Amino acid sequence: MRGYDSKKGSQGKGGLPYLLAVARGDCPADLALRNARVLDLVTGAVHHTDIAIVGKTIAAVRTGLPARHSFDMHGLYVSPGLVDAHVHVESSMLRPREFAKLIAPHGVTTAISNPHEIANVCGVPGIRCMCDDGRRSLVDILMTVPSCVPATSLAGAGASLESEDLRRLLRYPGVVGLGEVMDFQGVIHGHPRLMHELGLAKGWLIDGHAPGVTGADLDAYAAAGISSDHECSTAQEALARLRRGMRVFLREGSAARNLQALLPVISPQYERWLAFCTDDRDAADLLHEGSIDHLVRMAMADGVPLVTALRMACLNPAEHYRLTDRGLIAPGKRADIVAFSSLSDFRPRLVWQAGRLVARDGDAVACGADQDNTSCMSAFLDTVHVDWTSIDLRIPAQAQNVRVIGVLKGQLVTEQRILSGKVQNGELMADPARDILKLAVIERHQASGRCGKGFVQGLQLQQGAVASTVAHDHHNLIVAGSDDRSMMTAARAVADSGGGQAVALGDRVLEHVALPLGGLMSLATAGDLIQMQSRLEAAVLKLGCGLPRLFMTLSFLALEVIPELKLTDYGLVDVAAQKVVPLCVDA
Repeated sequence: MRGYDSKKGSQGKGGLPYLLAVARGDCPADLALRNARVLDLVTGAVHHTDIAIVGKTIAAVRTGLPARHSFDMHGLYVSPGLVDAHVHVESSMLRPREFAKLIAPHGVTTAISNPHEIANVCGVPGIRCMCDDGRRSLVDILMTVPSCVPATSLAGAGASLESEDLRRLLRYPGVVGLGEVMDFQGVIHGHPRLMHELGLAKGWLIDGHAPGVTGADLDAYAAAGISSDHECSTAQEALARLRRGMRVFLREGSAARNLQALLPVISPQYERWLAFCTDDRDAADLLHEGSIDHLVRMAMADGVPLVTALRMACLNPAEHYRLTDRGLIAPGKRADIVAFSSLSDFRPRLVWQAGRLVARDGDAVACGADQDNTSCMSAFLDTVHVDWTSIDLRIPAQAQNVRVIGVLKGQLVTEQRILSGKVQNGELMADPARDILKLAVIERHQASGRCGKGFVQGLQLQQGAVASTVAHDHHNLIVAGSDDRSMMTAARAVADSGGGQAVALGDRVLEHVALPLGGLMSLATAGDLIQMQSRLEAAVLKLGCGLPRLFMTLSFLALEVIPELKLTDYGLVDVAAQKVVPLCVDA
């Protein structure tokens, strides 16, 4: 595999000869974890033994080896470090360094990040800045190169990735493949742009994104070389992909909570083709529920054996991404190690990443200097540009019936509903009594004045408005509300702060969280961000909203590659047809 060198610098100062000397017992290890119970993911057995480490690498797994330093594990069970098979760091709204501090205590030592969000706002400089910020973090944040930037031509993004950009990024340190190919319709129908991107990635792993795709279309998608999919919401979808040789990532995010429906797929026949991923998970969920460890516990609660769940959390994703240096506790593997107390309740207590202790009893442990590169990120603090003189949220009533985006709880897919609109003084209005809010997406990258308008049912907001510059994948300014005045107040609040999320009622901003980094991420610590988000959620509740994680759901209402109906700055998008459709429908 080109690009990523998993062995570089992993064997300590003495190199391979010294590692082998330690393995033979001729020289002392740098560190020995004594009195551990290693859960072997190959055999399923538990071995009471020691683990000898040299630099970043495990030299031997047996007792009696000399070491310069020893750490008594007191009989704790040990597994390899967890691997998140697919995640967007930006969805945590934290910079990579802070994101790593949240997931390390949960046993995650490797995260496969697709910086697709910052790519759509800032392009190649944003991707490089994200990579540089995460390079010296507490976990190994590897990258898949974002594909389909912008996702389609049906939304206005802030940047694009051209052929030469992809070529350079595929050679960037820490790259493991091409990220999820979101324009599945373009792949299926052989669109030249997609064919060119897939050609550039020949020889690399190519991850997929194909919600609802079945039959002949799925055959075409897999035939293009797509190796995985994380968008399955039913067991039937997962089995269809397995039958086509694709690996399936079982997802449990903050908005897309699909794992429970997919647990029946886990079986001895399929388990080695399955892996866990979080995809989009906010900071509060990462702190309180967990990351991949949470998915392991969910699977165990459904009767999945711990060794099976850990294969899906460690070994399988490592194999998928050809990370041959991790995924097992074995000689020659990287010393990514998680220690826990019980085989019946997987709760990480100690976490080593590349031979260094990074977390203890739920808290991150500082490792070396926490270098600041805020100066690198300062270039992305001015990304919201709106021509407010061109923005008019009024919608003339051209017909009684309208297309409405129907929210499905716990899903990213939506329904296309044809409902009678509420008409007042010749205009279509929000109708909170029927849980129908007005929705607008305002182009915020080029100050074009473009604004798509529509309606959404299922957000459960009884009054006021919410706005956000997190709107996948183009990340324009999205706002939903019960009246135009509240909507404009919320929208102006996030724009004036350089991006963020806001709750408003009339002319008052009730709460606001600034996300100045590309309009996507905060420069605050995880703890401070979670407190601000908690106040934001409390303000939403005061407006009568009963939908958990409203802002996460809101952010996906603009993603024009997930069925069935979405809204971009160009208007309502019929995802299956990949075209803009009228809001009003003749009776």
